[in-house]
Amino acid sequence: MQTNFRPEQLTNPRIAEADAILRRCVHCGLCTATCPTYVLLGDERDSPRGRIYLIKDMLEDNAPASPEVQLHLDRCLSCLSCMSTCPSGVDYMHLIDLARGYVEQTTTRPIKERFVRRLLARVLPYPERFRLALKLAPLGRPWLKLLRRLGFNQLAAMIELAPNVLPPSPKFEGPGTAVTEDDRRARVIMLSGCAQQVLRPGINDSTIRLLARRGVDVIVAAGAGCCGALTYHLGDEAGAIAFAKRNVDAWSKELAKGPIDAIIVNASGCGTAVKDYGHLLKREPEYAARAGRIAGLAHDISEFLGKYELGPPKRWSSLRVAYHPACSLQHGQGIKEVPRDLLTKAGYSVVDIPEAHICCGSAGTYNILQPEIAGALRERKAKNIKRVKPDVVAAGNIGCITQLAGQVDVPVVHTVELLDWAFGGPVPPGLESLARFVSNVPEPKRRVDDFIHA
Repeated sequence: MQTNFRPEQLTNPRIAEADAILRRCVHCGLCTATCPTYVLLGDERDSPRGRIYLIKDMLEDNAPASPEVQLHLDRCLSCLSCMSTCPSGVDYMHLIDLARGYVEQTTTRPIKERFVRRLLARVLPYPERFRLALKLAPLGRPWLKLLRRLGFNQLAAMIELAPNVLPPSPKFEGPGTAVTEDDRRARVIMLSGCAQQVLRPGINDSTIRLLARRGVDVIVAAGAGCCGALTYHLGDEAGAIAFAKRNVDAWSKELAKGPIDAIIVNASGCGTAVKDYGHLLKREPEYAARAGRIAGLAHDISEFLGKYELGPPKRWSSLRVAYHPACSLQHGQGIKEVPRDLLTKAGYSVVDIPEAHICCGSAGTYNILQPEIAGALRERKAKNIKRVKPDVVAAGNIGCITQLAGQVDVPVVHTVELLDWAFGGPVPPGLESLARFVSNVPEPKRRVDDFIHA
């Protein structure tokens, strides 16, 4: 793509970065076939290629984004399916984030939008605030129709997504170390996250149990918190950098205490963000090198387990599991098949969901900010799941789990919860009715050592 930035514009490192990304696009349009919003809406401006043109013109003009440009950029899910398709290697992820930051810095949104976006940024990344908000959410349910009539569709979507009953607090909240029950084979740091530990704390508990039973010490570092992805995708780069710096500081202290084999993330949206810390903090002199090291250590839980010998499962089942590869896992991190393979080795019958590359519509806060499009994508995903007739759905991201729960006729759980169950953990919440289809693998009465004589 030919760009027309003025020389003085290119002295701005962000514009120079955008220019380099834009020049890689060859207008081929292959991205349009895999873009969820283009597939739904059929509008070129709601395709990656169309948005690239809009971003190019916006940045070249060096003017605030028009309402039209803002609308189509807001509609982007950041699912990154286009990046898996693009033959030219266009770095759309960083381009759309750069454009969002530009929009927020140069335009003023309507008051309703500003209110909702600030509310999300000030509540979701903080577990205690988020937990309180979810407790208050039922009070708003009688007013859903009125909220929509008044144009507060986003607030209504927020209330509808809130669970009716909050799960109990996690058994292991940290900070601290869950010491392995076996001989130590590895030490890892785990990101406990923000929204996930409130919505489904059993995911963290399952991760810790599974690793601790298999020789891995799990550290939850004091001072670590939200990964920063939520605020970053809202266009608040400064807020995202602040969250990232806090995590880098907290994890650097643990790295100084002794060898760490990996930083484990069990929400794939967060994992994509942490793996990008080197890019996010590259202009922060005191953090750039440490952030790069942190990014290199970051692993999705399935990615770590895929390289780690778990041994034979303790339980075997006939459960039919529909594996939903979260966009942030298959497109953002490129490890789509790893969780599927782990589930198969653990004894589950794994089936693929048709149109697996199409987003479910969660996308961080997208299902709140763009409820109509998110709802259409959720219905499409639910129909495809029902077509394969599973007993349970497995996903690697809390956003997907929340988006799909209650939309299909079967439970939706995290992949690591099923793995923990197969390797000796308790029945995951919501799967109690399926426990009769899972049986313990008989333990041998004699060990190998019993057959060896001096």
